[in-house]
Amino acid sequence: MKILKFGGTSVANSTKFLEVSKIIEQEFQKEDLAIVLSAPAKVTNYLEQIIQNIKCNSPSDEIFHKLKKIFSEIICGIKNQKKNFPDKTITTYIINKFDYIQKNIKKTKKHNKCDQLYAKIISMGEIFSIKIMQNIFITKNIPTFLIDPKKIIIAKGDILNAQVNIEKSKLNIEKVNIPKKHLIFMPGFIAGNEQQELVTLGRNGSDYSAAILSVLLNAKVCQIWTDVNGIYTTDPNVISTARVLKHLSYNEAKALSFFGAKVLHPNTISPLSKNNIPCIIKNTKYPNESGTIINNNHPKKKTIKGITYLENIIMIKIKVVTPTTIHEITNQIFSVFLNNSVHILFQSYSKIKETIFFYITIKKNQQITLLHDQLKKKNNKIKNITIKKKIKIISIIGNTIKSNIKCKNKIFSILKYTNLNILNIHNEFSQYAISIVTDNNNIQENIKIIHDQIFHKKKIIEIFLIGIGGVGTALIQQVQKQKNILEQKNIQFKIYGIANSKYMLFNTHKIQLNNWKEQLYQKKEKFCIKKIIYNLKTAALYNPTIIDCTASQTIADCYDTILKNKIHIITPNKKFNSGSWKNYINIRKISDKVNKKFLYETNVSAGIPIIHTLKSLINAGDKLIKFKGILSGSLSFIFGKLEEGISISQATIMAQKLGFTEPNPRDDLSGIDVARKLLILAREIGYQLELHDIAITPIIPKEMMNIKKKEEFLSELSKLDKFFYEKYKIAKDKNQVLRLIGTIKKNGICQVKLTSVKKTDPLYTVKNGENALTIYSQYYNPIPLVLRGYGAGNNVTAAGIFSDLLQILS
Repeated sequence: MKILKFGGTSVANSTKFLEVSKIIEQEFQKEDLAIVLSAPAKVTNYLEQIIQNIKCNSPSDEIFHKLKKIFSEIICGIKNQKKNFPDKTITTYIINKFDYIQKNIKKTKKHNKCDQLYAKIISMGEIFSIKIMQNIFITKNIPTFLIDPKKIIIAKGDILNAQVNIEKSKLNIEKVNIPKKHLIFMPGFIAGNEQQELVTLGRNGSDYSAAILSVLLNAKVCQIWTDVNGIYTTDPNVISTARVLKHLSYNEAKALSFFGAKVLHPNTISPLSKNNIPCIIKNTKYPNESGTIINNNHPKKKTIKGITYLENIIMIKIKVVTPTTIHEITNQIFSVFLNNSVHILFQSYSKIKETIFFYITIKKNQQITLLHDQLKKKNNKIKNITIKKKIKIISIIGNTIKSNIKCKNKIFSILKYTNLNILNIHNEFSQYAISIVTDNNNIQENIKIIHDQIFHKKKIIEIFLIGIGGVGTALIQQVQKQKNILEQKNIQFKIYGIANSKYMLFNTHKIQLNNWKEQLYQKKEKFCIKKIIYNLKTAALYNPTIIDCTASQTIADCYDTILKNKIHIITPNKKFNSGSWKNYINIRKISDKVNKKFLYETNVSAGIPIIHTLKSLINAGDKLIKFKGILSGSLSFIFGKLEEGISISQATIMAQKLGFTEPNPRDDLSGIDVARKLLILAREIGYQLELHDIAITPIIPKEMMNIKKKEEFLSELSKLDKFFYEKYKIAKDKNQVLRLIGTIKKNGICQVKLTSVKKTDPLYTVKNGENALTIYSQYYNPIPLVLRGYGAGNNVTAAGIFSDLLQILS
């Protein structure tokens, strides 16, 4: 014997009814079956609304009309496929039942028998489901037998949330002569009490019905059919990366259910585990999938199985006068809760903190302030009562998780990367769960972080890219190109936001990069750095990172705010690091304090790791003697072109088109860009300098420095073509070449100057956009350490940023 229970989504419409009937028929050919059905999807919600309307004296005619329509469409749809299906008989049966309920609503209320009426109303969906399904098989000439749960399954307690007495129910089923080779049907959710009244087993109680019937019929397995492939590591409707669990122990399944997982009713597992009946969760849509099996097998491997959560919990924190009174006061508090019909989910106490914690749920009409007053009056040994509403409890479930130190440490380390406001962490509620209490409004993103780090072990960086010129666009292309290679290493770069100076695009599910430009310009949301920071802060991301690919001073001024909000920064923008020394030092203190990285390798020489190299030397105890280098890829290119007979204005235009120059080439030729880079290097070495301390020997007239428009600047630059040609000629006559060189001397004197370089100098052959840096130190002397490579260009700069992204994960 096998029990098959189908949920509401599995019988939501005529098509699904017929799909379920095929599954049943195929299984019935193999062995004896008993079928338990829920009400079609949405039906129970409508029936509950009718009950609420009765309580509020509101009419329910419209709801009855919707219900009749749902069942009419199901019946008509089946009739279209099964011509001999008795549609009129079943339709009449359903309409008569609804009419009977409508007529008896007022009369029943007058006699104060509301709960009995509510039970009849709320259970109608299951009765109708069985009526329809049983008749599908009657039309197939398959013999059926109907079990009336009101007569067989005996329960006690609340009429709307009764608990089954299995022993008494067994005695009843033994009296029933169930014919062999008959397909057995029973509506779920329904039982009867000692007074032979219809009672229900709580919302979603059809799972419980199936478990009870499995025990009564000595079934070898109980299958719960739903719209998912099994029990997942977390809610797949909330977390897309959730995965199906192939196996759970009974205790793990109980814990998942108890702490909020919605796949199984909390009461379902107990009768199955006591009788060692396996439970399998299967998908109606994909019947060949193996699903999740729940049984008594205990895997040797200690693993985390799932993450679930409860919402809208009330936390009552009671501070007592002395820890010795905790147990005495607890009993008195329980009596207050009992008298007020308060449902206690969990209770915990701390003798050290002299505090008792209660986590409760209350009915909508209950006044929490009255509860507070009653508790306060109950005992003078209570020092203080704090009540917090809208509490959430996230629980991480696993076999022996309570005693597994390694698992605990892993969980606690992951929690550091969430933005959860953690009020409490409990592991005494269950030996199969660690529970985190929080008052955060939106916990789904936090759960996603915890889930992905536990089950996927992926290193994730969530990127907001500001600046989509040549470098920004090249970076997006590199992220796309390297996606598969990174995923093989369990690394994911997710671009959550893209912005230019006017518009921004933000998507917490990451942006699809194949058409990001269209998305950006279609949405046209105005750029706002404050909103970007807020979005990244509140989205609960694992490694939120802003990449600033602009030359904007305004964005640079926000770096300290970005870091304070626990967001990493990567930038080729030199404005901040070449700003005031005070800010330079302060941002590093912030970075250390919040444990978020400020990375700027591309501030100097694009992709050449000069900053990393200098830091490594200093950390190893080396000391700088002097530094000399070509720090501008654009000027390397421009002055190299003079040797080919190309004028300085033409060479500058060429460099600009290749993406070598700053947005305005004036910054390159003024020497200020090299000065900024030199200042950054000097500071990295340890010199406390400001930008005005860098001596720049002008290479263009002072009046050209004030030209803001690049077109006007380039036009004026052509007037200097002859001047620079003559300088080049003088150098050539000496077998030398012109190079703009930055130097740092031992005493911290820094200079930027256009210099004639001899053939013996390492910088002589550096051109075409290359940078070269010669470092003389205690370790590298008399032969210097030379770093050389392209110091400008979109791709090499983007590659340097890409390298910094990987540094975040180190």
